[in-house]
Amino acid sequence: MITLKDIAKEAGVSSVTVSNVINGNYKKVSAEKIEEIQEIIKKYHYVPNAVARSLAVKESKLIGVVIPYVAENENFLQSPYNAEILGVLEKWIRKNGYYLMVRCVNSCKEIIPVINTWNVDGVVFLGSYSYEVRELKKQLQLPMVFIDTYADEKGIVNIGINDFRGGYIATKYLISKGHRSICFVGPCYVEGNVVEKRYDGYLRAMQECGYGDNISSEHASDTSYECGIDIGKKIATVKEEVTAVFATADILALGLIRGLRLNGKRVPQDVSVIGFDNLLECRYSTPQLTTISQNISLKAERAADALFQMIREKKKLSINEIIEVELVERQSVWQLSDEDKKAMS
Repeated sequence: MITLKDIAKEAGVSSVTVSNVINGNYKKVSAEKIEEIQEIIKKYHYVPNAVARSLAVKESKLIGVVIPYVAENENFLQSPYNAEILGVLEKWIRKNGYYLMVRCVNSCKEIIPVINTWNVDGVVFLGSYSYEVRELKKQLQLPMVFIDTYADEKGIVNIGINDFRGGYIATKYLISKGHRSICFVGPCYVEGNVVEKRYDGYLRAMQECGYGDNISSEHASDTSYECGIDIGKKIATVKEEVTAVFATADILALGLIRGLRLNGKRVPQDVSVIGFDNLLECRYSTPQLTTISQNISLKAERAADALFQMIREKKKLSINEIIEVELVERQSVWQLSDEDKKAMS
């Protein structure tokens, strides 16, 4: 197997010169010598060692994507949201000539030694708590982009959506259809995360319309179809007064529909359901799911754009971009009649 030294000997140059040509550093090499070295490389089908190359040019061509709060035995790709956003990120990372490295962690701080070991050129975090952002910023000196992160830290890049408005317009839409007893369904939240913001939007809409006494919620142990089924069964049997449900994720909403039906409820005639995300699966369900679109593709594209701008220009950015959400009306919400409203009074 030919080595870099062999190519240098045949071309009559130093190993450093060959390395410079391989890595595109042509400043001190003549055009004739560049062509000669490239012909020798081609003749022997020489493939540079990727690790050695990354050390030489101080770049690995690796972009890390960190998915936090994943349990040890959890399959993160079972989440349609994770699959969709990763697919878009991979496409843009590939278009820029880089490679994707995915790591699931229980806490974002766990990634610090991994990132330093692999010498990645940049990293995208799919959601982080504010206290983690401070530590990551302190420990990692490389381009970083956060997605869906509520943090007070200055000098970071975050691409998010208007979660509060999403919760608000979902609830207002259900109220406009005559619903007064609306149940909020989502994972347990901590201060400053996306679920809390969506819940705050739900609260504001209920209180504005005079339904503060009808506040109701069910906490999901995780964001999964199976968990949605369990909660749907519970609502069908325990919360007879509930006529509508707002779920913080489409996958939960789809499970809810299944659970409600298993316990004798019709959707949307007996219980209306609205989700959040606008996943492709919303169009395939029966009924098709009404939801809040957060434009996942655009969010991933903006995150990739910001990351590669920092990598190319070798400078830090300070961005907090909030992408607006919108209601996508389909078939899972029922307009209550005057008779229905009277029966609930």
